[in-house]
Parts: sequence; C-alpha cells; structure tokens
Amino acid sequence: MNASTPLSRDPLQIAQQLADEFAKTAATRDKQGGNPKHERDLIRQSGLLSLSIPREYGGQDAGWQQIFKTIQTIARVDSSLAHVYGFHHLLIATVQLFAQPEQYGAWFKQTAAKNLFWGNTLNPLDRRTTAVKTAPEEYVFQGDKSFCSGSIDSDILLCSGYNDAGKLLIGVIPTAREGVSFLGDWNNMGQRQTDSGTSHFEQVKIHESELLLNPGPLSTPYSSLRPLIAQLIFVHLFLGVAEGAYQTAIETVQTQKAWSKSLAENAVNDPYTQKHFADFYVQLESVRLLAHKAIDQLQAAWDVGENLTAAQRGQVSVAIATAKIAATNASLNITQNIFQVMGARATTAKLNLDRFWRNVRTQTLHDPIDYKYQEIGEWVLTGKVPDPSFYS
Repeated sequence: MNASTPLSRDPLQIAQQLADEFAKTAATRDKQGGNPKHERDLIRQSGLLSLSIPREYGGQDAGWQQIFKTIQTIARVDSSLAHVYGFHHLLIATVQLFAQPEQYGAWFKQTAAKNLFWGNTLNPLDRRTTAVKTAPEEYVFQGDKSFCSGSIDSDILLCSGYNDAGKLLIGVIPTAREGVSFLGDWNNMGQRQTDSGTSHFEQVKIHESELLLNPGPLSTPYSSLRPLIAQLIFVHLFLGVAEGAYQTAIETVQTQKAWSKSLAENAVNDPYTQKHFADFYVQLESVRLLAHKAIDQLQAAWDVGENLTAAQRGQVSVAIATAKIAATNASLNITQNIFQVMGARATTAKLNLDRFWRNVRTQTLHDPIDYKYQEIGEWVLTGKVPDPSFYS
C-alpha cells in the first residue's frame, strides 16, 4: 500500500491492508530497530488515527471492540507498530478521561483534520522530570523520562512531571516545542521499533491550560478506566503476536514432511504435531473469548461515564486482569513452542522468527504478571477488587 492506494471505509479492512504492507519488511525492520517513519506515515494516511475521536470533533467515534481489533490485526505482523498505534488511542482516551471537552476539543479537531500522531512521555514511575511553577499560569518541566513509546516522530506529546508537593501533573504539548528532545537510546531485545527510549525536557514551558486538571489523573472511577484501557491494549498486542506466530507455524508445517520415525508421511498428519496445534488453538481461543468479554465490560463502563461506580470499575478491572494473565501465558508459550513443530530450519536468522517471542517477552514485562495473579486471587478469596493505579 502507498499514499495513492484507495482504502476501504471499514477500519478492520484498512488495518489488514496496513498489516499486509508491514509484513513485507517486518523481519528486516525488527533487526534494524530505529524509527519506522515510512510505516508510521502509512498509518497517518490510512485515517485510523481518528478512529477513537468523537464524531463531533471530526473523528470516527468507533467502539472499543473495533479499536482493539485494529490493534490486534497489526500486531499479528508487527507488534512495534501495533504498540505505538495502540498507545495513540490510549492517549486520546487519557485526555477524555482526565480533562473536559472545552479543553480537549481543539486538540481532537486538529488531530482528526491533520492525522496527527500522539506520543507518550508519561511514565509515572520515573520521577526525574520536575514541574516548577514559574508564573501564575505557567510551569517549566525539567528532566528525563524513560520508556517513552512512540515519542519520536510524534506530533503531540502527553508529558508529565512532579511538582514540589509530589503531585503528578500531566500535560499535552506539541512535540516540536522548544526544549523537548529524544535520546534515541532504545536498543532492547524486543519491540525494537517502538522508540521506547528516553525523552529529555530542558526548561520546557507548559501552560496551565495544557495541564489535565479536571478531573485529573485517576481521580474518579471513570477517569481510572485509563490504566484498564492500557492493559487491554497489551492483551491485544500479545494475542495478535501469538496469532501471527501460530499462522506462520501452520503455513510452514503444511509444506513439511513428517519426522522420520512418524507413521505419517506429511507433518500435518503426524499426531504429535496435531496435538501441539490443538494446544495452540485452545489457548488462542480462550484468550479471544476472555478479551471479547473484557472489551464488552469496558465499553459498558465507558458508556456509563462520570456516574461509573467504584464497584463497576472494579468488575472491569477483574475481567481485564483475567484476560491479561491468559494472554501473557498463551503468547509466551506459543511463540516459544512454534519451533517444536517447525523444526531446526525455522531457527535460521534470515527468517527472524524469534522476534515473535522477543517482542512478547519484552512487552509482558511492562508490569509484573505476578501482581495480576495477586489481584485476581484476592478478589476470588475476599471479593476485593483491585485498587486503581496506573497499572491496574
């Protein structure tokens, strides 16, 4: 697909067209790392960046099922691009949840009209960026932020800093604002084209009108849906990668002869090979069903809006944590064990098929899965739902 290719109006078909194009270079680009500028521009041209923006601001006002399915579709071939694309929609949701229409309306109109890409420099665990009030309606951000996925080549940044009282302040600024720079130091084993390295703020001026103060971060059950959306993005990243690995394994095995000791001639008729694929299928189908249920609950909570109760929010968090556990385990198992059915030839460096495992192994470490087990276990035994945080 290129800039002149006409796109279907169906977002899922558009996402599949993008995935087909990304698949041609995914293995090579994974080895190269760095910023996938060309591919990000294809996402811009596709129109999918306005998918989650309300219709009154020029967006498509899509439901969460559709949004997550586009992320999943892209993740089957390129989880780095699915990551930054998914985070774009997370940041759009963040602004809706932490601010009011009179503040974010102009940002959304501009985003929809110009196909702007949002980047993330939030990372609340990294407290190195300070926010100092220098005038009645002005702050200065100073310091570094790590794990800033999608920041390079973004048009708008969600940024944060801590003030003298230890309060987290979150702002929205143009990426090109004076004093903002990126170190380009992301060189990890997986998610190599997410640009998840360090951002630097050198006396960056933030106007008070650019800070998300009403209702602010995680201040109500409704605003606390933000981390749940992030966790569900991860679920669909993991699911998409596992589906991509699974499909690759199917296509490979369908052309192979069975192992010499097998009573079958072709690998597809070997009972041990069939058992592995049955196991993969059951795991994937389980994650799909749990993810679908979690999205339905998220959509219902989203539709309730500001009247959402803590108990209602808690039930959504349980559903999403359950899907997160299943997606983590299934993706790690499938991306590792596809080699058991494909054999030694599948390990050639040219194919770069280990990228499926490297990508989910890297991204599943975003926050410890052990604490998802703890949250679910506590809920099962005591009925207590997880406390809202930026990770639950």
